[in-house]
Amino acid sequence: MDAAHETVTDLAAGADAHEARLLQRAANGDHDAAMGELYDRYGRRLYGYGLRALSDPGLAEDLVQETFVRLWRAAGRFDAGRGTVRAYLFTIARNAAIDLHRRRPKHERAELGDPPAEGNAFEALVTRLAVRDAVEALPDDFREVLELSYDQELSHAQIAERLEMPVGTVKSRTFYAMRALKTQLTLRGVHG
Repeated sequence: MDAAHETVTDLAAGADAHEARLLQRAANGDHDAAMGELYDRYGRRLYGYGLRALSDPGLAEDLVQETFVRLWRAAGRFDAGRGTVRAYLFTIARNAAIDLHRRRPKHERAELGDPPAEGNAFEALVTRLAVRDAVEALPDDFREVLELSYDQELSHAQIAERLEMPVGTVKSRTFYAMRALKTQLTLRGVHG
């Protein structure tokens, strides 16, 4: 791993540790400041997640509120050894989205489509959203090569040309990006 990736990794670890301290402060009674900072960091992203998952601005707002209420109540149960605050928060949001979806009248839930014979359409949607969030959590240079490779279906050579870098750097970056993505997916409970 090159120095730039080590710096990004160090910055991410520092941010993760800071967020873990914020959640510990909330668990110890300093709710307003700690939860306020976490809200500032994640409120908009949770709202976007709610919009994608529930297709309703009002329910997306409810999702944000419900997620932070649950986070506040569960702050003392957070274990930094098991994952990041971000993963913990989005796991809570995923569960809240499922609960909010189930509270909808049946005729509104049908908009998600009937479940296919081998699975549940809503669970598939939530998994796709978790994957999207995991990709968004990657450092910019990792996310960029993955998006160019998978979204735009460019080859390593085409990516190298577009980013003006050697093909070997693209291959290396793709390898580390996939490894980081696997970690992010595991933190979100997505396996396979």
